[in-house]
Amino acid sequence: MNQIKITSPDGTVREYPQGISAMEIAQDLSHSLAKKVLSAKVNGVVWDASRPIEEDSTLQLLTWDDADGKSTFWHSSAHLMAEALESLYEGVRFGIGPPIENGFYYDVDMGNNTFSSNDFEALEKKMQELAQNKSKYVRKNVSKADAIQYFEEKGDPYKLELIDDLEDGKITFYTQGNFTDLCRGPHIPNTGLIKAIKLTKVAGAYWRGDEKRPQMTRIYGITFPKQKDLDDYNILIEEALKRDHRKIGRELELFTFSEKVGMGLPLWLPNGTLIRDKLVDFLKNEQLKRGYKPVVTPHIGKKDLYVTSGHYEKYGKDAFKPILTPDENEEFYLKPMNCPHHCEIYRFAPKSYKELPYRVAEFGTVYRYEQSGELHGLTRVRGFTQDDAHIFCTPDQLKDEFKEVISLIKYVFTRLGFEHFVTQISLRDKEDRSKYIGTEENWHKAETAIIEATEEMDLETVVEYGEAAFYGPKLDFMVKDAIGRSWQLGTIQVDYNLPERFDLEYVGADNEKHRPVMIHRAPFGSLERFIAILTEHCAGNFPLWLAPKQVVILPISDKFQEYAENVLNNLLYSGVRAYIDTRVEKIGRKIRDAEIGKIPYMVIIGNSEVENEVISIRKHSEGDMGKMNINEFMNILTDENFR
Repeated sequence: MNQIKITSPDGTVREYPQGISAMEIAQDLSHSLAKKVLSAKVNGVVWDASRPIEEDSTLQLLTWDDADGKSTFWHSSAHLMAEALESLYEGVRFGIGPPIENGFYYDVDMGNNTFSSNDFEALEKKMQELAQNKSKYVRKNVSKADAIQYFEEKGDPYKLELIDDLEDGKITFYTQGNFTDLCRGPHIPNTGLIKAIKLTKVAGAYWRGDEKRPQMTRIYGITFPKQKDLDDYNILIEEALKRDHRKIGRELELFTFSEKVGMGLPLWLPNGTLIRDKLVDFLKNEQLKRGYKPVVTPHIGKKDLYVTSGHYEKYGKDAFKPILTPDENEEFYLKPMNCPHHCEIYRFAPKSYKELPYRVAEFGTVYRYEQSGELHGLTRVRGFTQDDAHIFCTPDQLKDEFKEVISLIKYVFTRLGFEHFVTQISLRDKEDRSKYIGTEENWHKAETAIIEATEEMDLETVVEYGEAAFYGPKLDFMVKDAIGRSWQLGTIQVDYNLPERFDLEYVGADNEKHRPVMIHRAPFGSLERFIAILTEHCAGNFPLWLAPKQVVILPISDKFQEYAENVLNNLLYSGVRAYIDTRVEKIGRKIRDAEIGKIPYMVIIGNSEVENEVISIRKHSEGDMGKMNINEFMNILTDENFR
């Protein structure tokens, strides 16, 4: 039998018989390891652990500790839920059932049945029962004709529609127990690995996201290999509910939504606007220090602009309807991206290599028509502001510019208390190139530059294939918040394609015309989403420099009002956001309300403070700091503001 070489992540090379599976290799290495293996990454692509390996390959064994391992586990759990639904409800038909960031969902046509959260317990029980059968997930290649015949006999139009888009010879079924599904995989070895199950939510979802198509029932769930993991998850969910930015946003009066204005279009209240403005000013000042030029572009653009950029082809169907003018030849769209506008700014005047890198930055509001069922507070909206900047540089400058952007993003995270992050290098799909524009040569150069820059900046990285933007690879920053959740914040993208599509040029040292490279970058990403995540990260206890109300002055009675106003004027004159609580309430109630309002400092004024010309200070969640004069207090505020 022929031998093949298997290279482990640490570079170790071992020889095995051709056709060996990842699971068999795991068993050869360690029986205890094999028990934990959920799937495998073969040459960068996630596979079933049971699938035979026929050629020299790189191999990473995936367990629950790996993101791809969890994804496989949750994908298999979606199939288990579908099997349970089919056994409980006659006539159900299935759409898609993917893994998501935390768990999975399946879109289901319930037929003549109804389903609500009241049915969770029965469905969970059936899933547990089926899991205990330890049914293997079996992969099978099928012809397109056989696939069509199977689902015609089953009476499932949704699967038939999906099959219609697939190429013959690349169609696979997976079967576990009594359930067979159209699926690319991969899956875990058997259902017995699924030990703890929790259904989390039920919602409506239009088939393939089209409001003109049938509405299906979307059932969400999450599963774990141990009951303790589910117990820990429930504790996390309780903490997350306390930190929910929608709840805190109402309590602190940061933002609101109005049905009359429109779903997914946030209205910023004064407190939230102040936080937003402070973040914008912070980044604007830092960008000016680093050589960025501020620009402003319109909220709309002609259709031709987005046809040239490629955004119309890729996103036109998901955009808001076109804006038509009295001129029948004119058609405008709400701006979905800032980059095409910035390309036109670059084109304004001829450029020499001496003027590069040319860095333009804008806090530009963009609009995308998200489905109503996908909207969620500030994290998923239809109108949002990006801290967008584009750097036009020579190929020789690319890596240094990319590293400088990494430095900026790290600075932003440090200033805002995000200490733990990894970076995801998002590359093209290894097999399907149809969703990308540009030449192989340009993609190779762009991907190489990102990989080398991250190595030189000593970043902790993971590589994900198929996650690149349609015009170029990118580096995404995956940040952990205070309760351990991972969020994608900040992105840098290398683009050889838009400069080509917009025919951008510069004159080089050789006096010839050359094509610049374009870097897209956004440390915050969306301001709306960033503020939502920051709110949950700090549970509404914003750092002093961002807090909408920094100091509340609490006179014990009206007779201390004049002294309180003198203190207030001193603070306001120094730029401190302070106010006096003039309500007719006892001091204990005022202190409690200030704590609930998460105001960083309280200044308490009574007879002793007036007589000694001092103030008593309390710090939010920490308590009494003692008496001091106003200058001492100002020094404390100054030190904390610039920490």
